[in-house]
Amino acid sequence: MLEEFKKFALRGNVVDLAVGVIIGAAFGSIVSSLVGDIIMPLIGALTGGLDFSNYFLPLPSKVTADTLVEAKKQGAVLAYGSFLTITLNFIIIAFVLFLAIRSLARLIKKEAEKAPPVSKQELLLAEIRDLLKK
Repeated sequence: MLEEFKKFALRGNVVDLAVGVIIGAAFGSIVSSLVGDIIMPLIGALTGGLDFSNYFLPLPSKVTADTLVEAKKQGAVLAYGSFLTITLNFIIIAFVLFLAIRSLARLIKKEAEKAPPVSKQELLLAEIRDLLKK
């Protein structure tokens, strides 16, 4: 059983997946920092320091606080500003990821175009291989 696990763990797909998850987590941190530390402050500066995260509706009448943190201590609140902020962050992150993946796809396409054309010999060998599979 240990030998089977070793074969499974060291197969290319598992290792590739592990590397992808680790790189994905690191890239996620980069994108989150880009949004939180660069893009959102710029949006805040352009909108005059507008911060949605502190917008809320008090549900009971006893909630009289001006900030979300204090209002939550006093009772139930509908924190719609926090939801708007998280939704905006998601849209920005999704757009940045879209741009990154699109750029990567273009780079891969350019590299594929630079690849030397397949020779007639290679085409014939591929056809023979496919016929043998059938």
